[in-house]
Amino acid sequence: MPKAYGRLGWLWLTVLVFVLDQASKWFFETELNLYQQIVVIPDYFSWTLAYNTGAAFSFLADSSGWQRWLFAAIALVVSGVLVVWLKRLKPEETWLAVALALVLGGALGNLYDRVVLGHVVDFILVHWQNRWYFPAFNLADSAITVGALMLALDMFKAKKSGEPAHD
Repeated sequence: MPKAYGRLGWLWLTVLVFVLDQASKWFFETELNLYQQIVVIPDYFSWTLAYNTGAAFSFLADSSGWQRWLFAAIALVVSGVLVVWLKRLKPEETWLAVALALVLGGALGNLYDRVVLGHVVDFILVHWQNRWYFPAFNLADSAITVGALMLALDMFKAKKSGEPAHD
């Protein structure tokens, strides 16, 4: 890919995250009833079907519906910024390109749900002996989290060396 396109070649990873996220959501929506739980690892991990009309940790989920469009607008702006950032990366900035592609894929997966379905589909439930539950999440959320951690690690790497972080 010509240098003018930066690291846009990593958009294949964005597409992969989006497709896997949407396929997994479709599967669990067709196989489970709302809030039905299938225990995978007793006391630790289950599949469940939940809908989130809010943001992370169901933030603003009880609002009247305006939050759907606010979060969609934020996701669109962030996605645009991520594409421009990918385009401006240097060839040696592979770690950063992967991080951005993961975040972008996850953001687009949840954006699709929010705009088309009116809610985000979640299906992964982590808990401890049925006493502590982490909010249900999905593959898009996982990709965003991994990408964000990679971005944070990249910043620490850059700060320590005094140079831009890259592979």
